[in-house]
Amino acid sequence: GRTCLLLCLYGAWLNGVPGLSWARPDCSVAEEPKYEDGIKWTSLRHNGPAFPPPYERLPDNIKFYYNEETVTLNSEAEEVASLYAKMLDHALTKDETFCKNFFTDWKDTMSPEVKEVITALDQCDFREMAAYYKRTKTNEKVQQEFGYFFLDGHKQRIGNYNISPPSLFVGRNSPNRGKLKKKILPEDVTINCSEKEIPEPPPGHRWGQVQNNPAVIWLASWKESPPGKVKYMMPHASSKLMGEKDWKKYEVARSLKHHRDQIQEQYRKDWDSEDKSLRQRGVVLYLIDKFGFRVGNKTKEGMTANTFGCCSLRVKHVTLHEDQKGETKKVEFNFMGKSSVLYKKTVPVEEKVFRNLQQFKEEKGERGEADLFDQVNFQVLNMYLKDLKKGLTTKVFRTLNACITMEQQLKNLTDHHIKNKVSSFNEANRKVAELCNHQRTKTELHWFELQAQIAASRDELSLLKKKLERATQDSNTEELKKDVKRKEDELRKLDVKSRMEENKQLNLNSSKLYYIDPRIIVAWCIKWGIPVEEIYTEAQRDKFAWAIHMNNENFEF
Repeated sequence: GRTCLLLCLYGAWLNGVPGLSWARPDCSVAEEPKYEDGIKWTSLRHNGPAFPPPYERLPDNIKFYYNEETVTLNSEAEEVASLYAKMLDHALTKDETFCKNFFTDWKDTMSPEVKEVITALDQCDFREMAAYYKRTKTNEKVQQEFGYFFLDGHKQRIGNYNISPPSLFVGRNSPNRGKLKKKILPEDVTINCSEKEIPEPPPGHRWGQVQNNPAVIWLASWKESPPGKVKYMMPHASSKLMGEKDWKKYEVARSLKHHRDQIQEQYRKDWDSEDKSLRQRGVVLYLIDKFGFRVGNKTKEGMTANTFGCCSLRVKHVTLHEDQKGETKKVEFNFMGKSSVLYKKTVPVEEKVFRNLQQFKEEKGERGEADLFDQVNFQVLNMYLKDLKKGLTTKVFRTLNACITMEQQLKNLTDHHIKNKVSSFNEANRKVAELCNHQRTKTELHWFELQAQIAASRDELSLLKKKLERATQDSNTEELKKDVKRKEDELRKLDVKSRMEENKQLNLNSSKLYYIDPRIIVAWCIKWGIPVEEIYTEAQRDKFAWAIHMNNENFEF
């Protein structure tokens, strides 16, 4: 009964029913069509993406210098040089790979005359150009004609409608960092819309492709290279389509609870299989289910940063630890995960998982670079899961674990923070971020300096303790004891500082916005009298309007 009521309320919110249509911005009341399974819309109209204006050449008084001599660059080379000049204060302009890739791509844009003069990046002087761009503010007025689309008669906002101008690729730890991200033209763009509602391309151009596919929710797409990924122009987070997508994602995760026992029973059976591929599949599913691993995908050499997930782990990433009695079995994982974020944890595992991992490693011998799971990949896993339930993928396990953890942590922690309930929310959210390994990359110089300080202090403390052990009972002993005490106090302070920096590295927004069912949070807010505004920003409240207006304090994930 209550579930039906919630679905009715959600449908009313989507359809713009009087009294509820205010919950969805930019909507006009119209009768909602009845869709067949998989169909997202019957009518879709928009104006396509907004392209950046043409490059404007530098004023005559702004010079570029090579080997302290003025050089006049051709227009295309000057445009690419401007991208480097705008980043002159960025740490990446000191990065060897970044600079090498930039210079290679920049040379390709130079005229023969300029290419003959400029032969080394370290002789180039971009400082005057950089100063000019610091003084010049780019005009980024919102273009109303591109910011909205019409879906079955409803006017709704578009999330990302601007095509980015040319830039230098800054992918973290990617071998392609510094390469030129070239200008996107209308000929590179695929438009998705109604057959009779095709937007006009910019003068003198045509669209690369036009399609009428009501089974997808994106409005336009194009490939950015590097990194070679397709980018989509999507509805705004507050739109009907995105709200429905979020809702379905969490409903699939909720439904996994009913299949989890069956999946766990099967992967435990697989651990004993004579078929190695089944044993590997069983171990990988256990790690994803138990510890929230990302599935991982094997990538082509040189195409992306050297990052890993469960399926793409190598032998060197896994170290096995067993006590002398063989009672405690732990696995240490140490690898670069998504976005070049370090995953370093030691976790207890079941006996059969430990023995299978031991065998997989022994088969590879000393080949640390060999794939640990060489007979399983994310396609195999997802096909297996989809056979069990429609829409089920490995990512659903992370969503389920995040939601269950958040719900349980809120129940456990709120009682201890009655006077400051928001702090209990933050603690619960932190637990989920730790589970999902949602960290910001530790690239700041002070982080590395702090770790170096701690390492040096530990070495000094170790030397002092050895001196104290060797010292006889003379006048120097008391001084050595004082030195050891001072060094221990210094190390404790540095450790506290390090833990504070670790907390700053957790990315709490990732779990809150993409992994935790907002109905859990809204129900908690209602139960404890916390304004939703204390937890979600205005933009986030727009994104989760569907949850805010269909929930109550009794919701359980």
